[in-house]
Amino acid sequence: MAEGPGAVAHQFDDFAQQHEASTLGMWAFLITEIMFFGGMFLGYVIYRASYPEAFADASNHMDIILGTINTAVLIASSLTVVLAVYAAHESKQKALLVFLALTILLGLVFLGIKFTEYAHKFEEHLFPGLNFQYQGENPGHAAIFFSFYFAMTGIHALHMVIGIGIFLVLMFSAWRGRYSKHYFTPVEMAGLYWHFVDIIWIFLFPLFYLLGRHS
Repeated sequence: MAEGPGAVAHQFDDFAQQHEASTLGMWAFLITEIMFFGGMFLGYVIYRASYPEAFADASNHMDIILGTINTAVLIASSLTVVLAVYAAHESKQKALLVFLALTILLGLVFLGIKFTEYAHKFEEHLFPGLNFQYQGENPGHAAIFFSFYFAMTGIHALHMVIGIGIFLVLMFSAWRGRYSKHYFTPVEMAGLYWHFVDIIWIFLFPLFYLLGRHS
């Protein structure tokens, strides 16, 4: 990348070294996140293999319409992130602000839909605990399914809240004209994080909403 005034931190020799260090650091962080989510995915797979009928039956209590809408929303947000990185690379400040704002908006839409789903589950007494009520067979096994659902989608939602916070900070910096074709590393790194969050949902959606589902 070309150099510009005030963008290289004092611990780096040039833009190339700073960009490489930032990219390496982000990928190292994402690897730890993969290990974190990987443990939960492994636990889910083990229990699903142990109680396939109960998990398949419980999946029919998921709102596939809201889940599908949220999947489309996240895919759209990945597009706006890519466009934001491109706008930063091309020094298009207004476009960068617009695409960052759209990404935040789509993230908020996703969270709104997800919390609506949570509210429905609470109303149906499907939140594992003292008030858990399940009309199907093997309610204990179904409770395990919903425990994984709330834990994994809840942690995913927390990552989205963090991502939205990051994009808000980026918007403020972009408004001050900090990013250009000479320096757009923070936008690019935030984009990597957001893509990772999107990919996690791409795995969560079929595991909880589709696999074993029957009419």
